[in-house]
Amino acid sequence: MFLKKIDGPRSVTLPDGTVMTRADLPPARTRRWVASRKGAVVMAVLHGLLPRATALDTYGLSEDEFAEWETAVRLHGQEALKTTALQRYRQPKGD
Repeated sequence: MFLKKIDGPRSVTLPDGTVMTRADLPPARTRRWVASRKGAVVMAVLHGLLPRATALDTYGLSEDEFAEWETAVRLHGQEALKTTALQRYRQPKGD
C-alpha cells in the first residue's frame, strides 16, 4: 500500500470525539457549497487538518469568504452556514 506524502496530519479528532480525515473533505473541484461542505473545510482548518492557505488555494476561496464561514461556525455552529438561515444569524450593521 502506498500513502501519498502530505504536510500535516492525516486525521484529527474533533471536540465531539469524531475523527476527521482528508477523505472527509469535499473534492477540490467543488462549486456548489452546501453547509456541510463549508463546515467540513472550516473544521479542518480550525483543528489543524488543513492549513488555511491550502484550503483557500484548493477550493478557490477568498480570504473574506472563508473568514465569513469561520465566524459563522464559531458564533452559531454549522447551521449558520445554510443559505436559508443567513438572515437569522446576520448581525445588524451600524450606521
